[in-house]
Amino acid sequence: MPELPETETIARDLHALVRGAVVRGVAVPRPDVLREVTADGLAQTLTGLAIGRVWRRAKLVVLALDAPQAPPGAVAPWQLVVQPRFTGGLLVQDGPVPEGELRYVAVTLQLTDGRALHYRDVRRLGTVALMAPARFAAYSGALGPEPLDPAMDTTAFSGCVRGSRRAIKVVLMDQRRLAGVGNIYANEALWHAGIDPSREAEGLTLAECDALREALQRVLGASVAARGTSFRDYRDARGQRGGYVDALAAYGRGGLPCRRCAHPLASTHALDGRATVFCPACQR
Repeated sequence: MPELPETETIARDLHALVRGAVVRGVAVPRPDVLREVTADGLAQTLTGLAIGRVWRRAKLVVLALDAPQAPPGAVAPWQLVVQPRFTGGLLVQDGPVPEGELRYVAVTLQLTDGRALHYRDVRRLGTVALMAPARFAAYSGALGPEPLDPAMDTTAFSGCVRGSRRAIKVVLMDQRRLAGVGNIYANEALWHAGIDPSREAEGLTLAECDALREALQRVLGASVAARGTSFRDYRDARGQRGGYVDALAAYGRGGLPCRRCAHPLASTHALDGRATVFCPACQR
C-alpha cells in the first residue's frame, strides 16, 4: 500500500492542485527517505522550478519540474519520483491542518503561493528520488507494462504472466512483469476470476488469462473510481480516505463467507509472506 489505484488518485489530485506552482524552498526534516540526492542538492535543484505534469508509473507518483517559463511540451529536466510504500503519502497544505497530520513529514516543498506539498511517512519505508530524464527512463524501463494500458489485451497479459512457474499471485505482484499491482488487488482479481492464488502461472489456460485480465482491470478501475482503498494509513492528496474498502470481496475477509458460494474464506501467509485470502471451494 498504496498500490495502483491509490497512487493514481494521488497523482491526479496533485496534477489538479499544484500544476504550475513554483517551488520557493525545500525542507527535509527526515533525509533518510531521499535517494540519489542529498537534502542540500534537492533544495538547490528544485528551488525556483515549477511543478508541471504529475502522473503515476506503477506504484510511483512522478512530478516533472522545469523552469516556470519552459515551453509547453518540453522535456522537464528533473523528475521527483515518490514511492510511498506502506505508510507514505503526499499532502497539499493550503491552510491549517488537523493536529498530528504533519508529525511524520519527511520532505516539504514550500510553494510561492503560500501552500506546501508534504511527503509524510510514518515508518519511513518509502522513498523520494530526484532523477534526470535518462535515469528515469532507465528506471521506468525496468518495470513491467501497465495493466490499465489499452494495449493490455489477452495476448499481452498472457505474455506477462504465463512465462513463469511461480504462483500466479506472486507473478501478479512482480513489478518487472506487471506494474502497479500489490497484495490487495492481486487477492481481489484472483477471487473475481475464480482462480486459486497458488496455481502455477504457466498452467493457466488462455481463457483463464482472459478472465483474470478482465477481473484485474475491472477491480483496478473500480477502485480508482472510488479513490482507492483505505485501511489505516492511506490518504489522498487532500487527506481523505479512499472508499473501495466496502467493495472488497477477498482481502481482509479471511474466515468470512465467500460472497459467491458462502464457503468460509481461507487466509494464509504461506504463499508469499503476505496475507493471501481466497475461497477454497470456488477458486480453482
